[in-house]
Amino acid sequence: MAKKELPLTPLERILKKAGSKRVSKSGAEAFAEVLTEYALKLSKEAVKFAEHAGRKTLLERDVKMAKRRLEGIV
Repeated sequence: MAKKELPLTPLERILKKAGSKRVSKSGAEAFAEVLTEYALKLSKEAVKFAEHAGRKTLLERDVKMAKRRLEGIV
């Protein structure tokens, strides 16, 4: 894993809320890596929406549209 962007403790809580009884450090790190990759893809798409609208400021709607695009809805 490259530079750690996300703290592991909150991610372990998310995994436990999803039903995991225990989470290994490597499991939490893998989860963090996948989330970081997805967040970067989502961010890049959201920035494209903002730029297309002629804005420098990223808005909530840019993020939501980017999510829909990544999910194949748009």
